[in-house]
Amino acid sequence: MGRDGLGQLEHQVMLAVLHLRDDAYSAPIVAELEERTGRSTTLSSVYIVLRRLEEKGWAASRMQPVEGARDRRIFSVTEIGLERLREERRAYERLWQGLDGVLEAHG
Repeated sequence: MGRDGLGQLEHQVMLAVLHLRDDAYSAPIVAELEERTGRSTTLSSVYIVLRRLEEKGWAASRMQPVEGARDRRIFSVTEIGLERLREERRAYERLWQGLDGVLEAHG
């Protein structure tokens, strides 16, 4: 997907970050994704996506000190990222309109 496109994993990672709020660092993001999607993912793939989201300006990070352990990089979705998610949601809602009967008939 192009630089302006929102890929599936990017979309899912952004939503997981929103769910986790102040606990949005790599390991809990992976756990959140696996719990909500039922699919396994790796720490490295999530970290790559988080970095890409930061490059696009859709996410930001800050270091959080942890006593007796390495500092954690906490992620958040930026205002630009929130707007991108809103656009995606509106687009998907338009695409889904009128398909309930089709999906039920084939299910």
